[in-house]
Amino acid sequence: MGTMARWGRLVRHLWWDERASRRWLDDAAAERLRHRVAASEARHRGEIRVCVEAALPLGWLWPPPDEAALAARVRERALAWFGRLCVWDTEDNAGVLIYLLLAERAIEIVADRALARRVPPAHWQAVVERLRAGLQTATPEAALAGAIDAVDAWLCQHFPADGQRPNPNELPDAVVRA
Repeated sequence: MGTMARWGRLVRHLWWDERASRRWLDDAAAERLRHRVAASEARHRGEIRVCVEAALPLGWLWPPPDEAALAARVRERALAWFGRLCVWDTEDNAGVLIYLLLAERAIEIVADRALARRVPPAHWQAVVERLRAGLQTATPEAALAGAIDAVDAWLCQHFPADGQRPNPNELPDAVVRA
């Protein structure tokens, strides 16, 4: 990547903030996705969180990374949000974070260990690719709804609500826009 492209990336990350993520996914769409997550979680014992971040903080971009280093930093950032939002701390270890970084058009899905052991990495990657394609052809809400539905299907299969155990809503359902 050339010097100008690196500086352009840096400026983009400095310029974009939470307002950009709120413009990209407006309040009404975020609320409908919240309801979709809540309805999903009534059918299984897992937890789904969605995080749309406009840009990385400056410390994550300095020194300017090459493409491989940037991809690793985006994954690290998704893992940081996974921890910050306590997705790892569910009773059944069946939490999932769907993370989008708008400034890089990057998508990561982080699944907690119990679900990650049951769903092969290729399946998660397929959801990432469908979400990426959906974002090019549909609204952000519709594309994210498809990703939520895919995660919901795996959670229903592997961690169904069975009526024998309580099924508390362990984490907030709202989309995080940062």
